[in-house]
Amino acid sequence: MLFNTDGHQVPQQIVMDVGETFKRILEETGKVRDEDPDDMSVQQAISVVLNRHPELRQQGLSHEVLQWYICRMEAWFAADADMISLKTWDQEHVLSGGHGLMVQGYDPVIKALAKDLDIRLNHRVTKISNGFNKVMVTVEDGTNFVADAVIVTVPVGILKANLIEFIPKLPDWKVAAIADLGVGNENKIALRFDKVFWPNVELLGVVAPTSYACGYFLNLHKATGHPILVYMAAGRFAYDLEKLSNESAANFVMQQLKKMFPDASEPVQYLVSRWGTDPNSLGCYTYDLVGKPEDVYDRLRATVGNLFFGGEAVCMDDHQGSVHGAYSAGVMAAENCQRYLLEKLGHLQNNLPLVSVVRHGMLQTTNISLQISRM
Repeated sequence: MLFNTDGHQVPQQIVMDVGETFKRILEETGKVRDEDPDDMSVQQAISVVLNRHPELRQQGLSHEVLQWYICRMEAWFAADADMISLKTWDQEHVLSGGHGLMVQGYDPVIKALAKDLDIRLNHRVTKISNGFNKVMVTVEDGTNFVADAVIVTVPVGILKANLIEFIPKLPDWKVAAIADLGVGNENKIALRFDKVFWPNVELLGVVAPTSYACGYFLNLHKATGHPILVYMAAGRFAYDLEKLSNESAANFVMQQLKKMFPDASEPVQYLVSRWGTDPNSLGCYTYDLVGKPEDVYDRLRATVGNLFFGGEAVCMDDHQGSVHGAYSAGVMAAENCQRYLLEKLGHLQNNLPLVSVVRHGMLQTTNISLQISRM
């Protein structure tokens, strides 16, 4: 359900018609990509398409709805359309099964995976010293941990900011790979109310003349039964919101909400994320910059001595920016690390499969009870 900035609901027929036009525009950008060997941004390609096909241009309210669809696309990448690579924007292999919301969050999964593991919280790593046979990890308070190998899964934003000192320095090809990827930013402002005053729809959106000025709320009440709306902000707008205090950010979001519902009650609680400036992330997940080299992911996941790299950005199956991508990349890094150590210890003999030498208990599966809402 979409509204304009004056608080009037956009007719559903306009929403559907512009949605079909947006699909056609994106299809035409594929032809632009095929014709031009050089990469360009998605926004540039959309401009080319609209110049070629003036019948796809939208005016007035329809133009504002088109900007809202672009805003939603930017939220998918956590980056503005002028930063997203045309060459690869649609190359992700989306998993089957449709979208779902983890009603209890990922806590049940994390607890199950963490069982019986030695996990140290609040240990921010500042230095990784990579020797011939050992690696020493230094944390903020000066404590050192020595290991045979290390798997690095910190967000790419941390690597780009050089917040971890590598000794010796990472090779130039690895540093270049880190620089060649973009890191997006998408923030959420959750508002909890004492009662529901909005319709039972999945999304509530505000259309505007630019995608930057558009916005939308995710209705968690539909998924969880709790009277909560979550405002989503991506790209430059997400960074601008982080310049505000929590209270000011919540007030801004309430102004957007009251455009749709003038009699909206004040929230009884709110939470504001700040992924772009969080010292443990400096962004949320990666996206493809315009003109990035084709081998950037191969270089990013490549091993350096006894340093292995995991995380969503090094996923092998084009699932970058997703939890399942991060999980599969972690499994891959762990298996590579394990194989390296077993070969180093001389345990891989006669080409026996790796699974035959895994210690007892590693292959056990765990059943996790999850509550997933399909909205």
